[in-house]
Parts: sequence; C-alpha cells; structure tokens
Amino acid sequence: MEHHCGLITSNKETVPLKNISVTLSINDFVAAVVATLNYENEEKVPLEATFVFPMDEDSAVYSFEALVDGKKIVAELQDKMKAHSEYEEALSQGHQAYLLEEDDYSRDVFSCNVGNLQPGAKVAVTLRYVQELPLETDGALRYLLPAILNPRYQLSEQSANSCLNIQKPTVPLEDLPYTLNMTATITSQHGIERVQSNCSLSPIQYLTDDKTSAQVSLTEGHKFDRDVELLIYYNEVHSPSVAVEMGMLDMKPDSLMGAPSAMVSFYPDIPEVEASKACGEFVFLMDRSGSMDSPMSTENNSQLRIEAAKETLLLLLKSLPMGCYFNIYGFGSSYEKFFPESVKYTQDTMEDAVKRVKALKANLGGTEILTPLCNIYKASSIPGHPLQLFVFTDGEVSDTFSVIREVKLNSKKHRCFSFGIGQGASTSLIKNIARVSGGTAVFITGKDRMQTKALGSLKFALQCAVDNISLSWDLPPGLSVKMLSPEQLTIFRGQRLIIYAQLTGLMPQVESTGAVCLKHILQGRSLENRVTFSLQPKANANFTIHRLAAKSLIQTKDFGSQEASKEEKEDVMNISLQSGVLSSFTAFIAINKELNKPVQGPLAHRVIPRPVMAGSSSIQFYSNFSGGFNRLQPRSLCVPAYNLCSAESANFTLKKSACSGIQKKKTNSSTNKSNLKKEHKAFGENAVVQLISLQKANGSWELDEDLTKILGTKSKDIKAANPAKHEDPSAWATVLAVVWLHANGTDLKCEWELLERKAVAWLHDHAGRKTEPPSLSFFPSASQGATPLSVAEHSRVPMDAQPGYLRTWSVLPADSSFSGLGQSM
Repeated sequence: MEHHCGLITSNKETVPLKNISVTLSINDFVAAVVATLNYENEEKVPLEATFVFPMDEDSAVYSFEALVDGKKIVAELQDKMKAHSEYEEALSQGHQAYLLEEDDYSRDVFSCNVGNLQPGAKVAVTLRYVQELPLETDGALRYLLPAILNPRYQLSEQSANSCLNIQKPTVPLEDLPYTLNMTATITSQHGIERVQSNCSLSPIQYLTDDKTSAQVSLTEGHKFDRDVELLIYYNEVHSPSVAVEMGMLDMKPDSLMGAPSAMVSFYPDIPEVEASKACGEFVFLMDRSGSMDSPMSTENNSQLRIEAAKETLLLLLKSLPMGCYFNIYGFGSSYEKFFPESVKYTQDTMEDAVKRVKALKANLGGTEILTPLCNIYKASSIPGHPLQLFVFTDGEVSDTFSVIREVKLNSKKHRCFSFGIGQGASTSLIKNIARVSGGTAVFITGKDRMQTKALGSLKFALQCAVDNISLSWDLPPGLSVKMLSPEQLTIFRGQRLIIYAQLTGLMPQVESTGAVCLKHILQGRSLENRVTFSLQPKANANFTIHRLAAKSLIQTKDFGSQEASKEEKEDVMNISLQSGVLSSFTAFIAINKELNKPVQGPLAHRVIPRPVMAGSSSIQFYSNFSGGFNRLQPRSLCVPAYNLCSAESANFTLKKSACSGIQKKKTNSSTNKSNLKKEHKAFGENAVVQLISLQKANGSWELDEDLTKILGTKSKDIKAANPAKHEDPSAWATVLAVVWLHANGTDLKCEWELLERKAVAWLHDHAGRKTEPPSLSFFPSASQGATPLSVAEHSRVPMDAQPGYLRTWSVLPADSSFSGLGQSM
C-alpha cells in the first residue's frame, strides 16, 4: 500500500483526530484496554487520515471496530497483503474503509488508516488489547500508555517501506489538536495500597471498604504530550497463583482457543548467592547518537542522557570484580571500542577506561546497533568467563527484527541486559533482546536514574545462574498439559515468572484441584516452588488468558517478513488468525459499503501530528509533573539528587575547600531557553561521583590530596588520627571513604553498594582477622547531629577486621575539623 508522505505542508491544516479515550481495567497484573479514536472531518473534501502511534511490545491487540452514524462495523483479521488490497479497492470504489496494522519492522509501532471520511462525518474507531504488567524492583506494577514515537534510524532499503517513515508533523503542546482522557479501574484481592503517576490524576476512589477495588482518572483536558505512566502498589505482590480460563465453545476442544488455558504466576524464592568474583566478560554497548544529547527528563536541571551514561559507566567500571574481562563500545552511525578485544580488569585497564569515559560525547550520528553487535559476537569466547552484554539505547532503530534475530542466534553464548532510555524507546527492541538471551529489560523514564537501574542489572549479572529449570504438573487422570510458553532460560532473584499452558483431555465434572511445581538448581542445591489451584475454569468474555498465551507464542516466532522463515511465517499467521491477535503478517480491515452515495474524486491525505519530544529545542512546550498526591515519587530508597553542599540543611558546616569545584554556580533565571543545555548537571559535578572516581580497581582508596579535599579536612589530621601509622595508609583511607559514603550518599546507596563490597573485601584481606571485635560505633554521639551506625550493620566492614581503625573513629574530638567527616550532610 502506498503511503502518502509529502502531502502535509504545514501545521495549520485541519487534522481530523479530535480525542483519544482510554478505558483501562487492571486485574492483579493483567491490563485490559479499550482505546477509542474520535475523528471528525471539518474540511470540505473527503479525507484519508493516517495515525502512526506506539504501543507496548507485549500488547495483544484482538479487536478493531468503527462506529459510523450509530452503526458498528467490526473489522476482520486477515493476511496483511490481502487486507491492503481490499483497503485500496474499497477506497477506489468510494467506500469508507478502516485499516489497523502492526509495522513490518517493529512490533511496538502501529498505524491506523481511516479512508473516505466524508465532509462533516464523525467516526469513532476502537481497538482493544490485553497485556501483562511488568513488575518494578520496588514491587510496583507499571502500566505505560506511550505518547512519544521517536524517529527511527533506517538500517536498510527494505525498512524504507515502514510506516515509521511516513512524514509525521510535530507541533508544540498548546497546538496539539487532540486530547486524551483515561479512566483506570483496578482490582486485586491483595488490596490496593496506592497509585502514582507522572501525570495529574483525580484523587483515588476506593470502590470497596477492603480497598480491593479502586478507580483513578486523568484530570480533564489532559494533552497527550508525554507517556502516561501508572504505578500500582498492592499490599502483597509476591503470592504465586494459577488462573484457569474456559475456551471458546464454538472452537474445537483441543484447539488453541477451544481448550481451557492456564496462566501460572511464580515468584521463585531464590537466595542471594554471588557468582565467582573473578568470573565473567562484561561488555557495555552505549548509545552515542545525537539523541543522547537530550535531557533525561523534562526538568531544566536534569542531566543530559550522555552525562548520565558517563556516570553510569564509571559506576559499572568501579563495581566490576577483579580478574574479570571487560570492554566498552560506543555506537551511532559508526561505532568505536575502547580496546581491540576485551581486556583483563586491572588498575591500569580500569584507569585507561575511566579516562576515556570522561571524554565521551554524543557525536556518532544515527543509531546503527547491528554492526557493533556482530563485532562483539565475532570475538572469541574467553574460557571460564561467560559474556554479559549491557546495551544502553534510546531505541531509535528501524530494523528491530534484524537486531533481535542476531541476539537470538548468539543467545547460547551470552546474556543481554538492555536499557531503554527516555520516552519513545522501542519496547520491541529493548524487551526482545533481553527476552531471547535470558537477560532483563529496564526502561529509564521520568525521574528514574540510569545509574540506579544499571547497577541493579549488574547485581543480577553477578548472581549465580539458576540451572535445570523445569515444571511438573499434578493433575487428575485423563487430563494433560501442553506448554505454550517458551523454555525459560534464566530466573533472577526477585523476578516474576509467568507461564502459559493448555489443558487437554477431560476436565473434572466436580470440584477438584491440580498442582504445579517449579524446580531449579542453584549451586548444586535443588529448590522448588509449588502452588495448588482449582480445576474449575472461569468464563471470560475477552478470553484474556488465551490471547496473552497466543501473544507469547507469536513473540517467539514473529521476526517480520525480512527475518522470519517460511515456516515461522506460516506458524505466526495460523496462531494470529486463530486467536484474533494481531501480528506483523496480519491486519484488521473493515469496510462500510452502505454510504448513501460513494465518495467521488481524489482524497486529501492527513497525517495526525505527534507532540514534540523532551530534550529537543522545543522542550519549552513540556509542563512539569503535577504536585500533590499524583507526583511521581522515587520508587526506591534512591532519590534523584545528592545535594551535598547545602549548608542550610546540613548537620554541620564543611570547610569551603570541601565544596570547591563541586557546587554549581547559580544560573540566571532569565537565561535564554537556547542556553538551557548549560543548566544540565555535568559529569562528575557532585562529590560522591568524585570520591568514587578515586577508588582503585581492587576496591581501595589512596590517602592523597584529592581524597582529603573531598573529605573536607587536612591530610595531617587524617594521618594523625590513623591508629596504624606505620601500616599502609590505604587501609585507613578506605575506611574513611566507606564511612563518608554512608554519611553523605545514603540516598543512593544502591548505586555504590557493589563497589563498597569490593572495598570491604579488600579491607578484610588486607587487615587479617582479630580475635576481639569492637563494640563501638563509627560516628560521634547522636547529640551532635549524627546517627550512630554500627560497623556490621552499615558498612559491612567485618567486626573482626582492623578494630584499631574503627575503634579510633568513635573517640575523635567533637570539635575537630576531622570529626565532622562522619556526620550526615
């Protein structure tokens, strides 16, 4: 089908999309969504309107219909080529036609065409979909309604046909011609604790006394200027469960949609066990395209993405274990790598990498990720050091299926941990390269910190792998199970595991139960989780579980027309048509042949505009998050600011030298918007990052002028307080650095926790063991404004490691300039 790209010449043309209305029903961790697009042709000529929009990769779209003059026209799911042909033929004959399709090159982009919209006509187009909601690290369930569709970098001539290449006009917020209204009804047997959003919400309304049902809505007149994010917190989210759903009565009993389907949700109880400290090859693939010069969020003081990326790489480098191997790639239209091949992690290689990280810029053009990936995979494997790949990108790639296919082909030799940066990152790319390789996918939006999310994934990568994952079912005679979910490659501690299965055979006529057991091995130790469930299937008019199961099957086979084999294409087509779930090979088509008279003459074409992205020169069109209840709060103990040099809020006053080069100059409030970039936080601007940058590869710090400057005291005072003056001063410096981090960087402890473990391990090895552990605290008395922190609880320095250092710390004179070091700022 031809896409008319050049017919939008200005933003002043009337656009027929007037409103988007979304009804959201969330039941535990599954969302059912009804989205209605309301069109009105106010022009004097017939129109064809095209709306290209993003949707989460995991969305299973199963219904598309149009309401015209009170008449409902239900679309039929067909082979995409056939649907295109029928759509074009209907338009040529003057009929109204409606087409909904998934992009050929990315599963998270859709286009909706409304053809032959007569002058004065009003049409409501409705699509329905279901999806699993991802679980955040703090226990929140996250629903995202994407608004921003980033331009995608075109990799090949084939992808030139993508609907992403339709010229989509951008407009400032105040000129956006359509609004969004959304109502969410949330139900959970576990009780709803709270709901948060990055957008302004109405106050939460509890529909039941036990708070198992609630409703929230976007405030009236919301402009669809940013992704809408809901964070739902239940009182309990880690309970395993099994739901069994009846099949369609008019389908064959043993078919995908005719047999009962089960959805199993596990939260495996996996203990925290670290892998070998010297094990692993860690390769960091960082986006350095021009879009990485955008800010992390819409706030004026937000870090640029590239600056946050540099701090993230620094934290990752400092947190790696001694003896491992590593390399860093930067990619754009071309790519660069720090070393010709991965190098052993030593003080020299770490220092070299840190220097290069500090000089990184977002200057490599477009976003061509496939070539550096192939280069990484071509390298020889290092025996005993399995590859762990970390990919950071804002996801602006057209040929996502080619990238996913390449990662899948190499899935047996590595795990991929992916990070989508900012609004509009491709959920298809980010989720699938992690899914096919057994890694994890993380999205960094709003006030999220890239540093926090990356270090969380590194902790996963350093965990021991869970092996020999298997499921066993205990069912009545005559009943069997057919697995629909793909084989699970990896399970990480704290993650949820969702499994789909089909129940075949004779279902019990009386009340009975079944059981399913998840078994796995961790370091030779057998572990299992078991859950019992009712075998009386429940009816569901939307057949939610069946369609989620079908989507799961499609995701394992659908790699687009350019990458999928003939057999894969046929399998996807059969699953899609049988389940009614959209795929890249099918499309929804509806034709209204009952017009009073067919439309005559040529159609005018209108492409619905999208809002401008944050971070471009048009950032001024974005409003800040609303205050009050609806303000998006930090999702963990990690808050997005260090604020180290605020004397008013400190418990004591640092010497001026301690803040030298750390505190930012105040910016003039009348600064021209073209200079907003100067207001963004630069790399290494705060003292915590400066302190971390001084740490050695083995985890220690040296006692030098750079360290004393950050600690805010004099070298002679530190040396005088050293209880082991004739020993290596690095041990004393390392103790003080760890103590300083606990006093001044507690809010972001999750970002330096791994490098602290290295410091503690080094202290333990360096100091040896003593027989009498100290019972004293790090800090001066609480009456002086500090909170006493026990050695064992807060620093993890072993109670029997270097008691002289720690005992001395608690008896420093309260009036000494050095004693202020350990107090919270």
